[in-house]
Amino acid sequence: MMKRIFSKLAATLLVASAWAGTVAFTAAQAVSDLPGGPAVRQLNLHPPVTKIAEEQAWLHWFMLILCTAIFVAVFAVMFYSIWKHRKSVGHKSANFHESVTVEIVWTIVPFVIVILMALPATKVVVAMKDTTNADLTIKVTGMQWKWGYDYLKGEGEGIGFLSALDRTQREMSNNGGPKAGEQVEDYLLKVDHPMVVPVNKKIRLITTANDVIHSFMIPSFGIKQDAIPGFVRDTWFRAEKIGDYHGQCVELCGKEHAYMPIHVKVVSSEDYTLWVNEEMKKLAALADDPTKVWTAEELFARGEKVYAANCAACHQPNGKGVGTIKPLDGSAVVLDADKGQQLTVLLNGRTVALPDGKTNVMPSWKQLSDTEIAAVMTYTKNNWSNKTGQLVQPSDVTAARK
Repeated sequence: MMKRIFSKLAATLLVASAWAGTVAFTAAQAVSDLPGGPAVRQLNLHPPVTKIAEEQAWLHWFMLILCTAIFVAVFAVMFYSIWKHRKSVGHKSANFHESVTVEIVWTIVPFVIVILMALPATKVVVAMKDTTNADLTIKVTGMQWKWGYDYLKGEGEGIGFLSALDRTQREMSNNGGPKAGEQVEDYLLKVDHPMVVPVNKKIRLITTANDVIHSFMIPSFGIKQDAIPGFVRDTWFRAEKIGDYHGQCVELCGKEHAYMPIHVKVVSSEDYTLWVNEEMKKLAALADDPTKVWTAEELFARGEKVYAANCAACHQPNGKGVGTIKPLDGSAVVLDADKGQQLTVLLNGRTVALPDGKTNVMPSWKQLSDTEIAAVMTYTKNNWSNKTGQLVQPSDVTAARK
């Protein structure tokens, strides 16, 4: 009964707010809502697709309405008393001592209110932490500035991939964003490889990071869990509706923080099985032998793809860099005959002090395979004006990791 009452009150408030927002923003450019959120001129929380998110939304309105009612009641009594008993109409201040009845009342009433607020909130918090009996376990690794997904347990075990902002979206941002009149629903939310999960299955997420603190958040699922280097945290969700749902890293993690979106695709059990089979085929095809000796043409072609997917966002497709990002075209480290220097930077990252006292951080790329690192090094050493003729083989990377 209470939920229905609060739902009606919430709906009334939303209608009033939406009308005010429409009047205030009639001059704004018309765009469409993004399925799975966010919505244009969104005033409420994302539409929930999990029980936890639904309970969070109810708690949000319950607390808001309860606190608003208390606020109005307390200040109404206070202002009424001030106005009704003002000195200008002849009232005089009264002298009185403590009242046991009043003391009991203003102790018991707030206590009851706090209990009414704490009980449903505690129930939801406890449920949020219950990650037992999961159908599928996925490790989520935050890194500057993308997410790594590794399917650890359940159907799809062994699948792993990186998910980064779609290259076309980054180029659009570098060019000042969408052009006037251009409609882009998923601007800065589109990724190259979304996480895929089955509908109505309990998904346990284990979060960590390999550089700085990140935070994994999907509003429609009602989940937010920090990803901390050296620590393992977990959360879970059970999506009840097929669709695409979006989130972002919500912990300031460096200059590319705004380019670290999350995309989860919820599909039917049948479609999930098909996806798993396709991913397994891809993994088998990409399972490179680290002892294989590659030709220059093979390394260059593979390196071009690795560079476009992982390096071009910062160093630019032309290798010239941007802002404080150092160029690779003509770089002394890239041109050096000692391949160990560039290998060390790729495997361990590097922090460079800038003249203004700030630092520029090159993240570690050790999550790439030996073949991918060898290929991208060969590509950078032999592209643009860099014509070194040097080749890097996967075995070189394997030896450097030891």
